[in-house]
Amino acid sequence: MGATKTDLFTKQQNDIANMAKALAHPARIAILQYLVKKNACVCGDIVEELGLAQATTSQHLKELKNAGIIQGDIDGVSVCYCINPKVWKQYHDIFQSFFKDITLSGKCC
Repeated sequence: MGATKTDLFTKQQNDIANMAKALAHPARIAILQYLVKKNACVCGDIVEELGLAQATTSQHLKELKNAGIIQGDIDGVSVCYCINPKVWKQYHDIFQSFFKDITLSGKCC
């Protein structure tokens, strides 16, 4: 596999790309929306909510946890997950900064 040459880009550009990659699946978006809606630690309900296989759901949860946007604790045989508020705010602030309001002056394309 070739190098991605991430060193050619700024830290902010790399951070935004990594965040976007963590969010780049509809199942992950659904997981995040579910956790935000619950606004609490969720144990075991996520598989039923998504309708995906346990292994598939676990893989998506792992990706979100590796990105730091969710956190989880082992509670007996189940793992409980919730939004990591500090990282959630970082994502919010970085994407808000990226998606600035624009006003096109004149005709474009």
